[in-house]
Amino acid sequence: MATAHPQATERDDPGEGSGTAAPSGQGGPAADDVDVAGAAPVRHPLRWLAVAVLAVLGAQLCHFLFTNPNFEWGTVGSYFTAEIIGKGIATTIELTVVAMVIGIVLGVLVAVGRMSANPVLRSVCGAYVWFFRGVPVLVQLVFWYNLSALLPRISLGVPFGPEFVSGQTNHLITPLFAAILGLGLNEAAYMAEIVRGGLLGVDPGQTEASDALGMTRARSLRRIVLPQAMRFIVPPTGSQVINMLKATSLVSVIALSDLLYTVQSIYNRTFETIPLLLVACLWYLVMTSVLYVGQSFIERYYARGATRNAPQSFWDFALFKRRVRTPAAPGQDQEPDPKESA
Repeated sequence: MATAHPQATERDDPGEGSGTAAPSGQGGPAADDVDVAGAAPVRHPLRWLAVAVLAVLGAQLCHFLFTNPNFEWGTVGSYFTAEIIGKGIATTIELTVVAMVIGIVLGVLVAVGRMSANPVLRSVCGAYVWFFRGVPVLVQLVFWYNLSALLPRISLGVPFGPEFVSGQTNHLITPLFAAILGLGLNEAAYMAEIVRGGLLGVDPGQTEASDALGMTRARSLRRIVLPQAMRFIVPPTGSQVINMLKATSLVSVIALSDLLYTVQSIYNRTFETIPLLLVACLWYLVMTSVLYVGQSFIERYYARGATRNAPQSFWDFALFKRRVRTPAAPGQDQEPDPKESA
């Protein structure tokens, strides 16, 4: 007859310890004897193979960039800080700011209209979103630039009555104004959907509570709903700002002197196409990188107190990786991160 091992009953009492004994016949150490704090994660062998492949590809890329004379890095450096390039960058930033302001303001109004109880207003706002999201922005830019072929004169006044202001379309619709109309109106359609999605993400109980307090719809939207919806609106809006900065390059087709058109006008004279295009690429990367960093700070601001998984900055990520790689010794408490406590 089999008899129980005399030590098998030592862990039957739950008050003796939290670990469990190793199964009989396997001869392994108990769970309490394993040094979990000092354990290192197991690395898959293919991970080092992937690192080696990426290192070889990166070395080949660096060799290609620095040994190919067709890049003409000296020419790139001379034009990178040129005054004419700076004017093109200023036009690009100006277009981005103005178009995004128009897109955000008009997008909020269209989003509220789409959620209105008025069926006429809801249909008009829905048709606006349908049209401007369905037509490519390049086609819209060309259309606004050639509006004089459709309307030789533009006038403002009473319908079927006297005119207050009028003028030639070619004088009113300049390339800059056509670019602002094309980019701003198109962006408003996308921002309307972003804002509408953010408003729908807010708990309906917030609106009911504001109604119980006697707030008007406009005051409830401004003071209660919209601030809570910002954490849903800000991330895609940041992406739209970056997309708008890159979309300004399309205005080169209507002869507006943005960054790309300025670069094109230079290499059409000097035939240094690749170096000038590299100048444009580098400046677009610089501007989008700045916008990305600004977006991360804004996201962290609106995510305060709303989620435990707030967007991490680069320093937070580095500190987290360092804490994972250097675990605390057994029996020692890990010091809290000052950034986490802040």
